[in-house]
Amino acid sequence: MPRFPQLAGVATAALALGALAAAPSPGPGPTLSHPRIVAHFDFAAGQTPENIALEPDGSADLTFAFARQVANVTRHGDTRILATLPAEAHPNTPIVQAAIVLGIARAHDGTLYVNYATGTSRTGIWRIAPDGSRPVQIARLPEDGLPNGLALDERRGVLYAADSVLGTVWRVPQEGGRPVAWARGTALDPVPGGSGFGVNGLKVHHDAVWVSNTDRGSLLRIPVRPDGSAGRIETRATGLDGIDDFGFVGRRGDTLLAALNTDSEVALVRPDGSHTIVLTRREGLSNPTSVAVRDRLVYVPSAAYFTMKDPNLLLAHLNQHHGR
Repeated sequence: MPRFPQLAGVATAALALGALAAAPSPGPGPTLSHPRIVAHFDFAAGQTPENIALEPDGSADLTFAFARQVANVTRHGDTRILATLPAEAHPNTPIVQAAIVLGIARAHDGTLYVNYATGTSRTGIWRIAPDGSRPVQIARLPEDGLPNGLALDERRGVLYAADSVLGTVWRVPQEGGRPVAWARGTALDPVPGGSGFGVNGLKVHHDAVWVSNTDRGSLLRIPVRPDGSAGRIETRATGLDGIDDFGFVGRRGDTLLAALNTDSEVALVRPDGSHTIVLTRREGLSNPTSVAVRDRLVYVPSAAYFTMKDPNLLLAHLNQHHGR
């Protein structure tokens, strides 16, 4: 496994994921209990878990950003490497200047899709087959961009990728092919003079694409029109400074849990836009990057981009399961 280069530079690059976490707001909603770290990873080896997809058995598939790997981690913490993206001799990725694996999505047949950012022609969406064969690039994305969050809509047969630098949501056929700039706008852009990271996390939920904007601390909803085009961008929450990726609580409502990276917190965000901090560094968070929810179990990977200590995977129980 390659050593993790330029650790101080990685901390600077982690501005992709936040500024200062917002103050909590009071209000009802689910609570979390029994948080526990189930797996610890090797920061020096680039095992910085950036994004997560869940398997039917409850294990988690994680992208190790700077190791260029995808790993499977059981609920007991057993870890195995599923795939390694090809090395890039001269990476030129905006801001991070390194080849990194970011968003991940899983199809029902076990196929995994990941975003790989290199600053070269390898930048794009890659497919990892369940049989363990080598990852294959299925779509090229702009070399001067940074594809971050990724989601799959199998009903429509499309993938959506959030480009944090170019402020664009790309749409790509699930089988691969030419990307289409599906959504653009100021709400998706980085803030001038900010970290350089705009639209970041991405989920498909209730006939809409939901995204976060790290620089703007916002949560946005983009309706998918009947013809598949993007509707008007709606702001659903603000004041979530440092927001990275997120996961919805249940299938019916719009309550979600969002990773606030820099201050090592997870926020419960309600449909009215208010939020409450429900996990902190006291529970073991170390710059969390994403959240996944399966029934009454919450998964939170931490990449330790700023702390440079103890990248890990935390599990917690979800109580008062509203929003199903």
